[in-house]
Amino acid sequence: MNVQTIYNLIQTVAPFDTQMEYDNSGLLVGSPNQEVTSILFALDVTEPVIDEAAALGAELIVTHHPLMFSAIRSLTDETYEGRLIRRLTRENISLISAHTNLDQAAGGINDTLAALCGLVEISGEGFFRSGFLPEPMTVRDFADLLETNLETTVRIMAPEDRIIRRVGLCSGSGGDEWIQARESGCDAFVSGEIKHHFALAMADAGIAALECGHFATEEPGLAALAEALQNSLNHVECNVRVFVSAVSAYSFPRTP
Repeated sequence: MNVQTIYNLIQTVAPFDTQMEYDNSGLLVGSPNQEVTSILFALDVTEPVIDEAAALGAELIVTHHPLMFSAIRSLTDETYEGRLIRRLTRENISLISAHTNLDQAAGGINDTLAALCGLVEISGEGFFRSGFLPEPMTVRDFADLLETNLETTVRIMAPEDRIIRRVGLCSGSGGDEWIQARESGCDAFVSGEIKHHFALAMADAGIAALECGHFATEEPGLAALAEALQNSLNHVECNVRVFVSAVSAYSFPRTP
């Protein structure tokens, strides 16, 4: 099985042509013809993630966040992305990224987050999702649920005793999607990052803001993609192994 086959399987789940115009999803490093026996899924490419892939013998890394999101003009060890791309090439590891296409996909990042929020009657399109809690609960109790399910610390920007039922959400840095939460009649809005002025506007609109961390709101959706890919591979005769990174989100080697 080669990189192109894996790309095609991801394409069936999160079509690459649905990515936003500013995005850089797709095969970013390597060859579509490279044979693959092991795949490592990670939210980001970092030096520790490449270390992990090399230790596993993985020929392919699949990430959510792409490299070269902004144009780069050189590939040298003097820049962070240059070091990563040069290292991937030396290790003969290909890189596929599924970013905004996976954010929007059915069963992707935001659908996975909605399920972990415990929501029912989930609806929405693009990056935004909304749904209902099975029973009304306080903001504090909902935050406790999120901290357990997302394994994170939640920053609450609302009275903790407020009762909520309908919840809107957008993973990662999706705080600006709170407008859709207001238009949908939501009592609360969940995102990875919520800017202060958005939180103030939400407070004025009577919407409880809950910030859960960029990594915590997106990594479960990437793990869901890994599981979907493994299920697809189980239906064909191959021995490709699929791993989800165990490296801490912010685990970086200390520079001298």
